[in-house]
Amino acid sequence: MAERDEGKIKGGRMARTAPLVGLAGRTAGEAVVASLRRRVRGPASEADTAAFHERAAERYAEQLGRSKGVLMKAGQIMSFVGVSVEGEYQPIYQRALERLQDDAPPMPPEMAAAMVEEELGAPPSEIFASFDPEPVAAASIGQVHRATTHDGRTVAVKIQYPGVEKAIRADLANTELLATFFQMGRGLVPGGFTRMDVRAVAREVAERIGEEIDYLAEARNQQEFRDAYAGHPFIRIPEVFPELSSRRVLTMEFVEGMRYRAALAVDDQDLKNRWGEAMFRFTIGSIRRMHLFHADPHPGNYLFHADGTVTFLDFGSVKRFPAETVAFMVGLAEGAVAGDADALMDLHFARGVLDPADAPPPGQVLGWWTETLSAWTRPQPYTYTPESTNAATAVEFGVNGPYGEYLRKWRMDPGMTMLTRIQLGMSAVLSAFYATADWELIRWEWDRSGPPATPMGELDQEFWGGVRV
Repeated sequence: MAERDEGKIKGGRMARTAPLVGLAGRTAGEAVVASLRRRVRGPASEADTAAFHERAAERYAEQLGRSKGVLMKAGQIMSFVGVSVEGEYQPIYQRALERLQDDAPPMPPEMAAAMVEEELGAPPSEIFASFDPEPVAAASIGQVHRATTHDGRTVAVKIQYPGVEKAIRADLANTELLATFFQMGRGLVPGGFTRMDVRAVAREVAERIGEEIDYLAEARNQQEFRDAYAGHPFIRIPEVFPELSSRRVLTMEFVEGMRYRAALAVDDQDLKNRWGEAMFRFTIGSIRRMHLFHADPHPGNYLFHADGTVTFLDFGSVKRFPAETVAFMVGLAEGAVAGDADALMDLHFARGVLDPADAPPPGQVLGWWTETLSAWTRPQPYTYTPESTNAATAVEFGVNGPYGEYLRKWRMDPGMTMLTRIQLGMSAVLSAFYATADWELIRWEWDRSGPPATPMGELDQEFWGGVRV
């Protein structure tokens, strides 16, 4: 029991806050804050700068990884947004934070086995025909083990860390925790999170993360997507095994595939373009057709296959939008592509997110959306690049930039912050792939009932039976 307790996540309010704000002594979390602050100031000696940044980034990623739960999930978000740290040292921090995507510190095998027995009523050796005690992946809320069912199916068993639910509940009750984290993390995103109410962002992120605690809810989300995409030609959703699942254990089909970093190393641009299009169609197409989207788009949640297909994982966080919100999104895209500032202003007024009596210049509104949706508003075909995505991100969050008056006056629905998250996450992966397509024509398939824009579009429309939205 002592060994199991040693690996539990600390769940008290003070214990979860201290890692961010250094409330007492040399806590482990105080090193997170110290490394972040030292990162900004830098060492006195220029000769030691690179080594300093290496150490600071490693400490930062290590402590976030050990925190598990909400703090690690927030670190994952920051890991794929693209950090902006003293120019040439950006890759150091990016590499360190990327470890949070699919390489978190695991819990001991004995603890994982005990969790299975507690949740499913028997040890893994009885529940499964075989069970690998070493995890194949460890992330923010749980880790994944490979196993075989008694009827010969290879499955992935996701096991929640003991105590993580209590820790997350404490995080969510502590309204200052994520707000403090994002406030301190402004320097990691070009321009900072200055256009948003940081606490509103924190609440929305916390709500999504809070949903991930219950694996039965995740199983229902995953099954909904699987039912919709069953048999799809290039989008794969693993099968769920409800009889081998509970609130803290989730069993699903085991899928072999390339992880993100392996996919980046593939020397086949056409294949990367197909992966990018599959991701784009799943992400935007699900919003348009189902009014749902997979709200945890970090690179650790994709598996890439040599035939151009992509497997999507981790449905603990799923955002549902009412039809009027989706219609608003479509209207924004149409207005930006058409260069119609008046239409965009009318949409904002009707939605109640801008005050007609105190409105920003229409040109600012048009300019911001043109830059933010550059993959659709620029000449086609368009290639996502790290440079273009970083530039768009700087504009998107640049309250002191050329569109600052609009950003200061825009009363964004906090729920829309998750769209920013998925846009940044998807764009980051497509940029790393340098994915190229006629993205605007693809969007027309959904928003204008257009014909298939690509061979993959033909397959997609055939799968949906020619149904257009």
